[in-house]
Order: sequence, then C-alpha cells, then structure tokens
Amino acid sequence: MSSNLIKTILPPATIGIVGGGQLGQMMALIAKSMGYKVGILDPTPHAPAGQVADFQIVAEYADVKALMQLAEKSDVLTYEFENVDEGSLLKAKQVAELPQGTNLLHITGERLNEKNFLNDAGIPVTKFAAVNDEKTMRAAVETVGYPAILKTVSGGYDGHGQMDINNSADVAKAAELYDKTQCILEARQKFIAEASVMVTRDVNGKVVTFPLVENRHKNHILHTTIAPGQFAPAIHQKAHQYAEIIANKLNLYGVLGIELFVLDDSHLMVNELAPRPHNSGHYTIEACNISQFEAHIRSICGLPIPPIVQEKPAVMRNLLGTDLTLARNLLKDHPEWHFHDYGKAEIRPQRKMGHVTVLGDDIDELLKSTAMLKGEN
Repeated sequence: MSSNLIKTILPPATIGIVGGGQLGQMMALIAKSMGYKVGILDPTPHAPAGQVADFQIVAEYADVKALMQLAEKSDVLTYEFENVDEGSLLKAKQVAELPQGTNLLHITGERLNEKNFLNDAGIPVTKFAAVNDEKTMRAAVETVGYPAILKTVSGGYDGHGQMDINNSADVAKAAELYDKTQCILEARQKFIAEASVMVTRDVNGKVVTFPLVENRHKNHILHTTIAPGQFAPAIHQKAHQYAEIIANKLNLYGVLGIELFVLDDSHLMVNELAPRPHNSGHYTIEACNISQFEAHIRSICGLPIPPIVQEKPAVMRNLLGTDLTLARNLLKDHPEWHFHDYGKAEIRPQRKMGHVTVLGDDIDELLKSTAMLKGEN
C-alpha cells in the first residue's frame, strides 16, 4: 500500500484546476477557504471557477503550452471534466503533482474501456458491444438485442452523442453515428430508479463514501437529487461495496461519481463513472459534515478525510436555463433554499446555471419546496 500513497500538500500551496465550470468553481471556493491558492485553465474569460480563483489562464484545454504554464504555477493539478488530453497531462505531471493520474481518465473517458474495467472488477453492467461499421453494428444487435442505446465511446453528455435502437429501421439509421466515430451499443435496462454514490480515498488509501442518492432526470439531464435515496438497505450496502471495489482497483485519489441503475430491491448495476465531483453530489455542501468538494481537495492534497455524516435529508434541484431567473425572483419567498448561482455569462436552454438545495426531515415537503420552480422543466 505504501507505494500508492501520495504527497501531502499543505496551504498556502497552489492548486491548478483544468476546467473552469461550476465543479471547478466549487472546488476553488473550498480550497480558498482552506488557505490554498487556486489557478484555472479555461478558454472562457471570467469562467465560473476563474471568478473565484487567484488567476485564470485563458486558453483551450488542448493547448499544451498553457497547461504547462498552469503546472509551473501550481503545486498540484486536478481536472473537473473527462475530456482532457492524457499526453499533455503526462507532460504536466513532470512539473506538478497529479494525484488522480491519467489512468483514471483513460478508463472513464472511453465507454468501452470503462465497461471492460467494470466487468473485470466483477461489477454488474448492462450487455454491451463495440460498433465501428455496419458489420459490427449488426453483430452488436445480435449480442445486445432490443431495446438498446448506441453511444459514441467518448465525448457526449446529457443525452448528446447517442441514439435509441429499438428496431431494424433504427439500425439502418445508426450509420449516422458510427460512420463519424467509434461507438458502443448498450442494452437498455428496465430499472426502478437511477442513483449515484460519490467515493474517494484519503492519504492512507482508506475508502470514504458519501450516501447513496436517487436521481431524477428530464430530457437526459439531472433534474432532482434526493439524499439519501429511499432504497432497500441491501441496495445501499451494495452501492458502498461496489464503490469500495472500484476505488481500490483504480488506486483512486480525488472524488469519483458512480452512476447506477436500481433494478429492484436487491439488484444494482453500474451505468457510468465520472472522474470528478458530480452534479448529484452538490447536496453535500449543506447536508454533510464535509462536502464532496472538500473531500476532493483533501484527497488530492494528501490530507485525512473524516467518516462522512449526512446531518439532514436533502433535495437538490438543478436550475437549467431560465430556471435561474425564476429562482432569483422567488428567492425572497423561500428562506429555506440554499441558492447557488454559477455566474455563467449567458443563459441558454437546458444549460446548468445553478442549483437549489433544501434540508429537512420530510422528503415530500422538500420536493414541494423546489416544485415552485416550474420554469424550463
């Protein structure tokens, strides 16, 4: 185990974050409160994370020179999204610590790698097959069956880069996707709920998990998170068990989001992994003794992490597009809301602009509190 341990990096060291969105912003806010300095690499001037950091390098993520500049100004690097170039990060790793490494990105940034990794770890996943031309598409349908979803192996999120495959007419149309890029065909699962769990490891390699939560989506985008999820005890137990296996097999540092399908009261299946804090973990800012963002910073900086305690049930509601304006106007009537505005320059339909979290003992009451937000959704 000792060969896997990471270096302890204490404040006022500088943390460089690749990515300037809301996840980077929330990482930066907690890092600053702990006394760290923070630098951001993001192509958008005054990106959400850049607004709260000590400095921002405005450049594309693929700009190796800019990434090296961030590394040279930082003691430790982290990333807030999947699609970072591994080769560039390996170069940057020679200058600054990179506790998450690049293997995590290699596995989670490519859906076939991810499914094979989970399979090898003995974690249940849906049936899947690789697709890159008409022949492999037809073979994949034979293996996977209908209904299925064809997805690009990399890129694509919130429903982008995928199409439903329910019959032979859909198979014929599938060339629109697989002619452009490598794809994966996945069997569509019947499930009773979607769920997720955040996991990390501390400086000693001890696995730390957050509560299992229920996620409700609209138009393929997370709409509401209920924490903890109202599931059978066996489901909570399996989620934590799978999280521990995955974290140890990855030699994980930093927070990993694990998205799951709850099939029934005793069966659970992993859908996807996210190598960073996750939208469905935002409730932890107010509801837990430490947030997923503090856990992330503690993990990459080689600090101990206490056992996670959720002090009150919580509901988190995403603010998409014009929901943000509506929530701002309703704020005067809702003292119970913990309101987060990410400071994005432009409101666009279905774009994550902020979120609201409410705490209390009655989940139905919490859902009613956020039901006032009848904007885009």
